[in-house]
Amino acid sequence: MTDKNQLIMEAKVKDLIEIKNRIINSNTDEQLKGRFKKRQLTARERIKKLLDTGSFTELDMFVTHHSGYFGMDKRKVPADGVVSGHGKINGRLVFVYSQDFLALGGSFGEMHGNKILKVMTKAMDAGAPVIGLLESGGARLHEVMGPLIKFGELFYTNTLASGVIPQISATMGSVAGGQAYSPGLTDFIFMTKDSSMYIAGPAFVQAQTGTICKEEELGSAEMHAKVSGVADFVTEDDEHCLLLIRELLSYLPSSNREKPPYRESESLDVDRDDEGKDFYFAAANPNRPFDMHKVIERIVDGGRFFEVKRLYAQNVICGFARFQGHSAGVVASQSMVLGGCIDCRAAEKAARFVRFCDAFNIPIVTLQDSPAYMIGKEEEQNGIITRGAKLLHAYSEATVPKITVIVRNGCAGSHIAMGSKMVGADYVLAWATANIWTVAPTTAASIIFRKEIEKAQDRDKAYQEKIQEYTDKFGGPYYGASHQLIDDVIDPRDTRKAVIAAIEATLNKSVVRPWRKHSNIPI
Repeated sequence: MTDKNQLIMEAKVKDLIEIKNRIINSNTDEQLKGRFKKRQLTARERIKKLLDTGSFTELDMFVTHHSGYFGMDKRKVPADGVVSGHGKINGRLVFVYSQDFLALGGSFGEMHGNKILKVMTKAMDAGAPVIGLLESGGARLHEVMGPLIKFGELFYTNTLASGVIPQISATMGSVAGGQAYSPGLTDFIFMTKDSSMYIAGPAFVQAQTGTICKEEELGSAEMHAKVSGVADFVTEDDEHCLLLIRELLSYLPSSNREKPPYRESESLDVDRDDEGKDFYFAAANPNRPFDMHKVIERIVDGGRFFEVKRLYAQNVICGFARFQGHSAGVVASQSMVLGGCIDCRAAEKAARFVRFCDAFNIPIVTLQDSPAYMIGKEEEQNGIITRGAKLLHAYSEATVPKITVIVRNGCAGSHIAMGSKMVGADYVLAWATANIWTVAPTTAASIIFRKEIEKAQDRDKAYQEKIQEYTDKFGGPYYGASHQLIDDVIDPRDTRKAVIAAIEATLNKSVVRPWRKHSNIPI
């Protein structure tokens, strides 16, 4: 005879399964067909693709809104428009939330916000990354003050988590209104190429300001990648985005209390490699731009470089790589753009990247080839003094291993700012083709020898002679090395071996700084 308690339990379990199925399968066939045509995954599919197979544990599936205004008492919003929980990526714990645009537009309500806040808090407690997969129409206005309060609490929690755990945001559709501020407070922002993100859409802008704008002008992925610099990565579609998030996390520690994960070197032995020598020697011409990506690809494990903000401020290159298995952040000049000069945007881009690496114990490898900070009226009016100072501040503040290679030009303020001895570099190496200048020889000659040049019968000839005189005496890496600004001058073909040796020599460095609540970074 079947036990009465067993029957009760079986009935309850049957109810549970039915309730879960209704929540999970709430979308209509027409809605799903529409997403399929756009190559967009559902909120749950995104989590499934992101995480290791079978590792997801969902939290708060049964949460519902509690609003009775504007007919909301008659509206059911499955999981209140956001799927949240934890799982694993490459065996490592992560917390995740995925907004469900098919549930009332993924709108941000009170309980919706509480679910996100819960996983963020648990992520901090566990010392694990948090990933937000975003697609939301913004605040759920039907709930009046609830969304406003939860937005504020979300921004507060984003700020508390900053520098404690990696925070990653992925915009995979439309993200509008106050919802867009949260990604701005996280460490990295991914955008699928057809997604958009803005504080106010075209209709709202026109109503409030009278200005007519197109959606792509306000918040397209392309605009944020090239113009505003908001987007760190633009991806082809949802699946590509989720794949790159997994790759990014492979370079990062789970929290600020850990070191980044070590991975066995894939290829490129540390022994001297003569292949590519013609390219290295081409860098000896100080006036000929060349693509620094080619240098990076030759010195990192497997030639694999994971670039951040690839389309923004391209005169400086930032990204992650490995050196003999050790994760590192790479900052490099790019002479193909603006001659490698550092302007306001490049300084801020590099400074933020350096500060992230420092917060999460990731060594910084810098490849210098910059003639100077950018000068001129436009840059001064844009604030090159304080914005440029952010880069100085970031390198000076960083206590992680800092290894710098002067490939060609280390000049004036750009040399100081990009990982020089003066801002705390542990090792500074210079190619035999490198130069360190206080100012370029052309400038030095025109000032130091001005009177002699003015008195000369052939001023142009005298000017060129003085440039050469200055270059012969102070050019090359050896004068700087004599002042201990350079630890070693190396054959370009030995760069990889030398960088690996420097990283391994500094992995356990310890730095004690004066006590302070926090620094005050320039505006």
